[in-house]
Amino acid sequence: MRVGYRRVSSLDQNLDRQLDGVDAIERVFEEKISGARSDRPALREMIAFVRAGDTVVIHSLDRLGRDIRDLLNIVEQLNAKGVIVEFMSERLRFSRDNEDPLARLQLHMLSAFAEWERSISKRRQAEGIAKARELHPEKYRGRPASIDIDKVQALRDDGLGATSIARQLGIGRASVYRV
Repeated sequence: MRVGYRRVSSLDQNLDRQLDGVDAIERVFEEKISGARSDRPALREMIAFVRAGDTVVIHSLDRLGRDIRDLLNIVEQLNAKGVIVEFMSERLRFSRDNEDPLARLQLHMLSAFAEWERSISKRRQAEGIAKARELHPEKYRGRPASIDIDKVQALRDDGLGATSIARQLGIGRASVYRV
């Protein structure tokens, strides 16, 4: 059986370009969740679903693993079950029976570059946010307060305890104590 796995990082992204034009996929597992998360339900379900002789088809390396170690562990886990793993963009194929040293090297190199690129991107993003805060401090003050301090104090003046106030306002007791 040919099984597909598709993943994008956020809800507003589209899965359509992944596995577009790939024929004979009988079942597709897909999710809209960050690859940085270790708990990905569709991935877990796909790993449990596949059996020896199946082939898992994935658009690219970065869609499967969150870092090098994770990617290699998932490929090894699938190969140990007798499942073939194919990455369409990189044209790589991994199985328990066909140990290709060059393909293994490419897997390591490409996943290392993907991880490096992600860390560089995150650093650039943090630098951009810091610069924007510096240039426009009025726009970057954090989120607005969600606790009505006057209401907490009024309920306290009415004789209510912290637990009752927290329950009534839908906030934590620690927040009531902070006020």
